[in-house]
Amino acid sequence: MTGVLEGVRVLDFGRHIAGPFCATMLADMGAEVIRIEKIDGSEDRYVFPVGEGGTGAGFLQLGRNKLGLTLNPMKPQGRDVVHKLVRTADVVVANLPLPALVSMGIDYENLKAIKPDIILTMISAFGIDGPYKERVGFDLLGQAMSGSMHVSGPADVPTRTNTPWVDYGTALFAAFGTLAAILERRKTGQGQLVEASLFSTSLAFNAAILIDQHVLQNGREGRGNLGMNSAPNDAYRTRDGWIVLMIVGDPIYERWAKLMGEPKWLEDPRFKTDQSRADHGEEISARMSDWCRTRSNAQALEELEQARIPAGPVYTPQEALDDPHAQARELFKSLEYPGVPRPVPLVDTPVRLSHNPGGIRKRAPLLGENTDALLAELGYATEEIAALRKARVV
Repeated sequence: MTGVLEGVRVLDFGRHIAGPFCATMLADMGAEVIRIEKIDGSEDRYVFPVGEGGTGAGFLQLGRNKLGLTLNPMKPQGRDVVHKLVRTADVVVANLPLPALVSMGIDYENLKAIKPDIILTMISAFGIDGPYKERVGFDLLGQAMSGSMHVSGPADVPTRTNTPWVDYGTALFAAFGTLAAILERRKTGQGQLVEASLFSTSLAFNAAILIDQHVLQNGREGRGNLGMNSAPNDAYRTRDGWIVLMIVGDPIYERWAKLMGEPKWLEDPRFKTDQSRADHGEEISARMSDWCRTRSNAQALEELEQARIPAGPVYTPQEALDDPHAQARELFKSLEYPGVPRPVPLVDTPVRLSHNPGGIRKRAPLLGENTDALLAELGYATEEIAALRKARVV
């Protein structure tokens, strides 16, 4: 079974998460992706080290289905390699500031001079124009500057999430834009620049709260885990752990009130709508907390499921790995990786197509694992490749 992007070649100059994960999604759908790294390995290869030589957990996940090539594009001979690679490629993915792309010769103007129908997917912190265009930044800046941290955690402590949702969200937007550009090129023969930024993504994800602030000028602040637009909507301690519960809409709220033995709350004007219930969320959450305190996680979740109320356990990372639903759906795919002491549970492609499902075909590459083969494909002789290695071009 072929992937929908079979025959598409992608050059992945990505760093850290946003660029590499964009390219990973393309690779999962069948594209041939060449990950181009620094000679000694790019920084993201070593984040959360779990294997020999500092191999990082994130790289194992995001490097899957890719070929690995090391290259210094700042040297003239390295620039020649880039030019030859670009002539064979359909898409270039890079999450670097524009000045860095220009210095490497992989900005859009340079690329389309080499191959007029090339698609450049460019990801940056703040975008290609505006007063912040040359600033650098990571996921945390998006969380902070979108207003998200201000409304997370307690009111007096802006709170981040350690899951880099801005990075991953930007990668998905970039992959979506890349697919659209590929479709357009198939119709018209024209390439184009696809642009995504961490700041744009963070604003898009936080848009409802921004609109709420603009219209109502209500100055929302963090409420811990207490929801802002419905109740009960919080994390609750049971006898042996924690669960979460989120009620949205009158039918589910009615079932919850009856389960709690509070039918009078169905007539209480304070609890008439989702928003009014959220405005009185402390009282509603207190009632839910009392109910949970007398039950184990399993007991509470069973009763809530019987009433068809959305609830779930708060897992540790190990519990998430062991979840029976994840196991039944084969959401993890275990692959061996040299130097890692046990099989690596990679999260499989999170979107499935019924006819061309995509998926994980091979492990992440070792550092520069495919360099010689790729250079030979470009026409470099064995002695030329050896000379490039000696000069630390590759």
